[in-house]
Amino acid sequence: GGGGAEEEELTAQETALYDRQIRVWGVDAQKRLSKAHVLVCGVNGTTIEFCKNIVLAGVGSLSLMDDHIVTEDDLNSNFLIPHDESVYGGKSRAEVCCESLKDFNPMVRVAVAKGDPSLIDGTFIDRFDIIVLSRASLKTKLFINDNCRKRSKHIAFYSVDCKDSCGEIFVDLQNHSYLQKKPGGEPEQQELKYPSLQYYNLNRIDCIYIWFVSIQEAISVPWKDLSKKTTKLYYAMRVLESYESSEGRDPGETSLSDLPAVLALRKDMCDRMSLDESRIPTSLLERLLAAGKKEHPPVCAILGGILGQEVIKSISCKGDPIKNFFYYDAADGKGAMEDIPPTPED
Repeated sequence: GGGGAEEEELTAQETALYDRQIRVWGVDAQKRLSKAHVLVCGVNGTTIEFCKNIVLAGVGSLSLMDDHIVTEDDLNSNFLIPHDESVYGGKSRAEVCCESLKDFNPMVRVAVAKGDPSLIDGTFIDRFDIIVLSRASLKTKLFINDNCRKRSKHIAFYSVDCKDSCGEIFVDLQNHSYLQKKPGGEPEQQELKYPSLQYYNLNRIDCIYIWFVSIQEAISVPWKDLSKKTTKLYYAMRVLESYESSEGRDPGETSLSDLPAVLALRKDMCDRMSLDESRIPTSLLERLLAAGKKEHPPVCAILGGILGQEVIKSISCKGDPIKNFFYYDAADGKGAMEDIPPTPED
């Protein structure tokens, strides 16, 4: 009847709208994308870049959770909040950004999810396929990541944080499989290299199975077991995270006045973990502390772009995902991927 016709018409609209990207990743990937439900907890400059990217790509639905009332500080990095207090005054970040995002792509359902991320339950989580968390305490990250893993359905978990010119992304896809086309030549059978990855070849298409760890498992790995090439940002973020947790601070509630206490904590953690303190430069900790809650818009765009790409790869099951941390530092313009715990090859 009429419902079927409406559904067909929508499909035709989608095909026309997403024609270019369908040529890149195929019809099946676009279908999967259009059925995916994403929850973003914490609306800021970085997550808004991510939201823009997946809304334009044609995700099924996007829910925003952030009850904090918009302040002038939000205007610096969040390009979706108009510089007009009569528009944002008294409204939450989620409410203001929800209205703006709807204009990017009318086919995507964008809604506000009221509530506190640290209190959401499993039944609520079950409504989503992807959960992105930003500017949350370590306790909240562990709580939501653990909840995602306990559900019977597969829910991918991401956390992303931007501290001025530095950024961190964490990825937990639990058990994930994806396809990858071979560049050409004869198909080759590759042996199992390490327990967290299996590899099959199907007519010049690699089918790869990969196992992820939770954020709790990742950060519990002793530092002495990590590669000597591990980025200094990984260690610095753990020191800062530990400091905020022990002091009962909200993420980013820091300043340079905290430096003496943070340096004492660095020494304590490095002594316990048998790591040379020089691996976590004082200058880097100073930059992270001084950043507070500030985000550098160009870094937001980079992190939001990479996260958007990762979520699309996860939903479409195409392409190598980040496993399992990604770091970016504008000071040297370099991005680094860290697999923690490291594979035996390291």
